Amino acid sequence: MVTKEEIQKIAMLSKLSVSEEELEALTEDMQQIIAFADTINAAVDELGDYDSVGTLKNAFREDVVVPSYPQERILANVDGGEDGYFPVKQIVK
Repeated sequence: MVTKEEIQKIAMLSKLSVSEEELEALTEDMQQIIAFADTINAAVDELGDYDSVGTLKNAFREDVVVPSYPQERILANVDGGEDGYFPVKQIVK
C-alpha cells in the first residue's frame, strides 16, 4: 500500500509541487501501477527453461542445384543488354 506521505516524499525528492487533489490521484495511480507490477511478477513462466537452446538443429533445406535459363533468354527483354550484363545507370549525387 502506497501512502500519501510516500508520494509527498517522492515529490519532494523530485522537486515537484503537488496539490492535495494531485496527491490523492497520484496515490491511487501508484497503487494501480504497483498492483500491475505484482501481477506480472506473479505470472508463471509457461514456456519452461531456455537453457536448452543448444539442442536445436538447422531448419534450412538442402541446397539443390537446378539448371538456369540461358543468358540470351534472360537478357532478351532488357534494352541494351551488353556483354551478358544488365546495364545500370550511374546515380550521381
